[in-house]
Amino acid sequence: MPSFRTTRRVAHSAADMFALVADVEKYPQFLPMCTGLDVRRRSTDARGREVIVADMSVGYKAIRETFTSRVTLDREALKILVEYVDGPFRHLENTWTFVDETPVALPRSKIDFFIDYEFKSRMLGLLMGSLFDAAFRKFAEAFERRADALYGRSAQQAGVAPGA
Repeated sequence: MPSFRTTRRVAHSAADMFALVADVEKYPQFLPMCTGLDVRRRSTDARGREVIVADMSVGYKAIRETFTSRVTLDREALKILVEYVDGPFRHLENTWTFVDETPVALPRSKIDFFIDYEFKSRMLGLLMGSLFDAAFRKFAEAFERRADALYGRSAQQAGVAPGA
């Protein structure tokens, strides 16, 4: 199965980065290839974590797909788990973890992102696979730019090399 992993250090707190990634409705505003996102429902699981079921539409040129996933937001642990529910995949799961690295006075955090997936259709996998790989590499940058825009702080201002 194709997979992608990245670890980034950013000039924002883990809590701010968690909030940004958890705000799934805003993804179409800044995330590459994301053309739409509709939340079907929000609930709370037995452990008190917020659970979102959402349809995400992705596209590039003439290729368009929509898939449904369950997003579990563990605010206490600063972790997000995304699990595939329905759509063009045989399997899709991704995780985010957020860890503060410095005092709040100079917020920096480490973000780990991992995803593995497999398309149901071999043909779709061949068509979309390379696009997804390129998009995942751009996702981290898109989230960092979004954080800088929302929280008013750039990596250079905080002395963190982008993506270090």
